[in-house]
Order: sequence, then structure tokens, then C-alpha cells
Amino acid sequence: MKKIVPTKTEIALLEPFVGLELARIHVPSSSPEFASAAAEIKAAGIVGFDTESKPTFVVGDVSEGPHVVQFALHDKAYLFQLHRAEGHPFLIELLQSEDIIKVGFGLRSDRGHIRAKLGVHFGAVVDLNTVFSMKGYHKEMGVRAAVGLILNQRFAKARHVTTSNWSQPQLTPRQMLYAANDAYAALKVLEALDIPREDLPIMGLAADSENIDVVLH
Repeated sequence: MKKIVPTKTEIALLEPFVGLELARIHVPSSSPEFASAAAEIKAAGIVGFDTESKPTFVVGDVSEGPHVVQFALHDKAYLFQLHRAEGHPFLIELLQSEDIIKVGFGLRSDRGHIRAKLGVHFGAVVDLNTVFSMKGYHKEMGVRAAVGLILNQRFAKARHVTTSNWSQPQLTPRQMLYAANDAYAALKVLEALDIPREDLPIMGLAADSENIDVVLH
């Protein structure tokens, strides 16, 4: 039997999603700060994940993103800005690590963009769209529908923030809140689903953006 996701009208009636506050969102800017962030992300083991790119508005233009890579833990988030070259070694290690599970929505495109931008493959990925597909939901879920369905909360997305300039040197508070909570919401949904780690559909380094093999650990 086909399972139904909540409608926009139904979601609009729910209580708002309780996300991370600005004080819990960190943007490393030096090698020591990147090292500290990477250590906490490694220790977490499973993190919410997402990326943001400066949008393109002309047909045929190719995005140079990602410009921001987000890692959300249970009580905080780290935003890695790609223009900060000192953070690249730490970011690449985190992305390639098979020991840190990165969970998010629609991560197929992120894999391709990361490979194009940094020349690395993206390991230990759990795409929640795959999880919901395995549960009988045939339409791609997305963070708003998943938060409504699983957490019974309304996840708000402001278009003017979504389409803002993610490549700028300093992110605005609204950008920081948006980016961090996109990743944080994915982590909270996974926690609520309560799936044993060994049953997660983990995409490993062997998979690429065109032909993704599901590796079960």
C-alpha cells in the first residue's frame, strides 16, 4: 500500500520545528578551530549533513558550489566555508571517512558536487530519501515533509535565504540558522526513526554520483 506524506496545508498547522539557536552554530576560521571541529564531528560518529551553494540564475550556468558544508551534532553544528583553504584538509578527511555516517536528504547531487569541487569521494552517506523509499514512500520525501511526518513539526524554509549568496566571506545569522538546521533536522529525523546502525543503507566510497551501490554495514 502506498504511503502518503503530509500536505503543505497539513504541515502549516503543526508546531514549529525546534532547531539549533545561533549560539550553538560555529563557523571555524582558523586551523585550530577546524581541528577542534573535526575532532568533535569524528567523536559524534553520526552527524546531520547538508551543503549550500551560491545559486545560478542563467540557463546553462554551472554552480561552483558547494560553498558551505554543514555538520550537525546533537547539540551544535559546524559550518565549513569552502573559501577558507585552511579547512580543506580537515573537511576532506571528514568527507572521506567511512567511520563518520553523514545523514541528509537528496545527497546524490551533493556527492557529485563535492567530487567536482574537491576531487574526493564522499564516504558513509545515508540519504534519508532512500530510507523512506524502503519504508514504502514512493515520492522523494524532503526535509519539510519528513519533519512533519516523523516529528509532527513544521520545518520552515525561507526562499530568500535559500537563494542567497552562500559564497560570501561572512555568512549572515539567517544563513547560519538555515544551513545548520537543514542538517540538524536530518539528524533528528534519523534519531526518531530509531533504525539500528547495521540496518542503515550506507553508501560507501565505491559508489559514485551516477551509479550508487548501497552498502549495508
